[in-house]
Amino acid sequence: MRADLTERVLRGLYSAALYLLVPVTLYHLIWRGFRQGAYFRRWDERYARYPAGAPGAPLWLHAVSVGEVNAAAPLVNRLLAQRPELRLVVTTITPTGSERVQALWGDAVDHVYLPYDLPGAVGRFLDRFRPAVALIVETELWPNLLFGCRDRGIPVCILNARLSARSLRGYRVLGALIRRALRTVRLVAAQSRDDARRFLALGARPDCVHVAGNLKFDMAPVDANAFAAEFHAALGAARPVWIAASTHEGEEVAVVEAHRALRGSHPDALLLWAPRHPERFRAVAQAAREAGFAVATRSGDGWPQADTGVFVVDTLGELLRFYACAPVAFVGGSLQAIGGHNLLEPAATGAAILSGPHLHNFADIARRLREANAMRIVADAPGLAAALGALFDNEAARQGMADNAARLLEDGRGALARTLALITPLLPE
Repeated sequence: MRADLTERVLRGLYSAALYLLVPVTLYHLIWRGFRQGAYFRRWDERYARYPAGAPGAPLWLHAVSVGEVNAAAPLVNRLLAQRPELRLVVTTITPTGSERVQALWGDAVDHVYLPYDLPGAVGRFLDRFRPAVALIVETELWPNLLFGCRDRGIPVCILNARLSARSLRGYRVLGALIRRALRTVRLVAAQSRDDARRFLALGARPDCVHVAGNLKFDMAPVDANAFAAEFHAALGAARPVWIAASTHEGEEVAVVEAHRALRGSHPDALLLWAPRHPERFRAVAQAAREAGFAVATRSGDGWPQADTGVFVVDTLGELLRFYACAPVAFVGGSLQAIGGHNLLEPAATGAAILSGPHLHNFADIARRLREANAMRIVADAPGLAAALGALFDNEAARQGMADNAARLLEDGRGALARTLALITPLLPE
């Protein structure tokens, strides 16, 4: 489908609005930079300004941040193994996503930030890397980017595609433009039937939409036994340990209150706390100290000690290994209407899973975990404390939840093979 007058008008209005908002993007980078210094760096990539002379990359994969990078890891690893002659560029938007790319693949892939969806920036990015195929992970529907790929003959595949009911309503604000942009996409490999149905409702072509499953189920087995053994050796005596992972600012008070209540019945309980955003590392450590807990941090102390009440995991790339150190895991982004975070990572490490009720970003996985009796929902801090206490008092129930989660994870594998089968015909010879 080539551009017609309606498309040109819609794109023109959309692009004009984005250019007017360029000062806002600068303000955003500055504001985020004061919270996380990495946002002050690499601004040239945000507007697609690159050094001249570097080669292109036949494969391009976009993963917004850490969660999407981790989801794409099985696919990237398989592509690197099967097609080592094809150069791959991986783009992200966040510094934490960038750091995860570097940690996983180093120089085996190229990496830059994806530029803002400005026509000029998108054109410079695509002309600079000249990808033969674009692989976009989960949900990134940027009109100028999709139209730019179409205009250059670059097939776009949306992989591990998910679209919540809330996101569907949000995209419909630009319904006419998004519908036209989505119809340029060659493949939508949806996580679930519900996701596929929503992509169709948004305008995807029916012949391009397939249900492939969730790549997160195909994550590599987690081998953290040696790490967990070192953790427990540093800890000394056996203690009740739980982890609050990927928490957001509005959930921090609830985490502190839940841990305080838990210590009323389990005085030696230890909280491992891994906030979602690095700029919150210092804040949560301070909040725990102000609540009266002895605090240690991964970066400053290495390991918790016998008297540590809260241990802040203030490093990147170690969450999975710390999941393996805690028999009970609370996954944040769920006590607020954020939509939740990856529930399968604690499942892969043998943890019993607790979550808040707001799980619209992971609705299918959450439903399956609940039906398998592998996860419990808590509404607030008292509910979280009560669930923690109950699981620490009932080892059989706790282990049963962990076993159920492990079985569900194993049964869900297969999305990687289905996704590869779908994209292989589009890969360059």
